[in-house]
Amino acid sequence: MPIFYDTHAHMDYPEFAQDLAQVIERAAAAGIGKIISIGTDLESSARAVKLAEQFTGVYAAVGWHPCQAADAPGDLRPALRDIARHPKVVAIGETGLDYHRLPSHGPGGSTADDKRYEKMQADIFRQHMEVAAESGLNCVVHQRAAIEDVLSQMQPFAGKVRGVFHCFVDDPATSRRILATGSLVSFTGIVTFKNAQSVRETVAATPLGQFMLETDCPYLAPMPHRGKRCEPAYVKEIAERVAEVKGCSLDELSQATCATARRFFPKLDQT
Repeated sequence: MPIFYDTHAHMDYPEFAQDLAQVIERAAAAGIGKIISIGTDLESSARAVKLAEQFTGVYAAVGWHPCQAADAPGDLRPALRDIARHPKVVAIGETGLDYHRLPSHGPGGSTADDKRYEKMQADIFRQHMEVAAESGLNCVVHQRAAIEDVLSQMQPFAGKVRGVFHCFVDDPATSRRILATGSLVSFTGIVTFKNAQSVRETVAATPLGQFMLETDCPYLAPMPHRGKRCEPAYVKEIAERVAEVKGCSLDELSQATCATARRFFPKLDQT
């Protein structure tokens, strides 16, 4: 059976509270060899680490999601430095920028509010990258409607920190720009959706060895599970569609994506 990794899962979310052990068993039965549970704030990151301690094939990324920037402490770095020392913490994040729902889009919001919100996100993003550089880790990057600022803010860390742009849905030209910086992209179950031909075009244009696979569970379940809770076992369906798009075998895709993940998250091989 070809082995795949779920490089972005939210295993600490309440959707998995009742049957987490069974979810992880199903993933193993489907050939999902490793799962990275992603933190979205300090409490979520601590839960991800606890899950990594509890389950052999689970690892953690620790960070603070940009959409929750308003709730972040002024200086995240001491807490991130401390938790990143854990042997099963393989990356910093989820971090990045999200301009999809700015304050001015809601009642009473203004463009001045937007600028303050964008600055908060930028400050937190920079803190993540600083800790990543110090720790020898890479970043899990969330980007929505902010690609120019994300690339600009990552530039000072070139050669020190790479990013994986998770749940990637942008066009091939944007993918090429990201890859040219040494960063990677990652694809979810969206690649299986009927209305996602543009994403499949990006998959086709992205070379093997420069992308990874993920679920972003509990969200974005692939076909034929769309509309249900997503879980790591469904990387199998994502891989089948990606292999079809790439014109390669599942074995070839397994070797390429797992090797890419181990290079990007070197601590995956250390524990």
